[in-house]
Amino acid sequence: MTQTLRLVFMGTPAFAVPSLQAVLAGGFEVAAVVTQPDRPQGRGQQLKFSPVKTEASARGISVLQPRLKGQADILDNLRQIKPDLILVVAFGQMLCREILAIPSLGVLNVHASLLPRYRGAAPINWAIINGEGETGVTIMWLVQKMDAGDIFLQEAEPISSDDTAGTLGARLAVKGARLLVEALHAVRVGNIIRTPQPSQGITFAPVLTKEMQHLDFSRPAVELHRLIRGLDPKPGAFTYYQGKILKVFQPELGASLPHRPPPGTVLQATAAGVQVACGEGSLWLRELQLAGRKRLSALEFARGQKLTHMRLG
Repeated sequence: MTQTLRLVFMGTPAFAVPSLQAVLAGGFEVAAVVTQPDRPQGRGQQLKFSPVKTEASARGISVLQPRLKGQADILDNLRQIKPDLILVVAFGQMLCREILAIPSLGVLNVHASLLPRYRGAAPINWAIINGEGETGVTIMWLVQKMDAGDIFLQEAEPISSDDTAGTLGARLAVKGARLLVEALHAVRVGNIIRTPQPSQGITFAPVLTKEMQHLDFSRPAVELHRLIRGLDPKPGAFTYYQGKILKVFQPELGASLPHRPPPGTVLQATAAGVQVACGEGSLWLRELQLAGRKRLSALEFARGQKLTHMRLG
């Protein structure tokens, strides 16, 4: 027997927008959207809506923005809505026990990995940084323990050698949206799947830190290649150039070097990029961005600069 589902959607960044769009396009009722508070951004520090709030507001959906720890200030609102399901896609906070108990059927989450691998805040980034050949999306039931709930659906996604967190994340967002709607259709006809996660193979994807963004060119080029891609576009890997932070993007592995110049030495700067010596091998950096400036191709950045033989670090 088919039932009508009353939903609350919780999400914040651009990754969550395809899921919200797909749920609405699937004909499901979203009674309210919950997203993080507006944040000041830019030089003027003007308040900016999250991508999910922008989408919800454009569609006339009620938006809630909790400001208290544990979302205590929206508990009454959610209880009054009486949702059958709460959908969570990159909301940005752990949910309190009280919210998990509100929906009659439970809380479904879109997680960007093949659980139990890469539980945590940054699964897309760490899959690339660690050199994985594939990752995927899991639709899971949220519980109080981080990313440990039962699995509803999973689907793998290959990682190419030039994928960045941005390109991979865009594909996983679309895949997650499709799988979420597939799960909702199953729930609507009473086909509720709860497969416990395996106890073996658990790995974690912790929050990205400022320390790991700083490139250590004494490391092998292959490791830095993965790190730069895994931090692209945000928060971005960086080095120092003339005392200023220089973010680097679009790396390409260079040839092994017949001699060993000091790591961080700029070997050449051409239209192909800036070639930098590493502890093992070299890297071509094809896009660069000084703090407070635009992201430029290596050719644009190198104009008027004497980069060759300079040390980055």
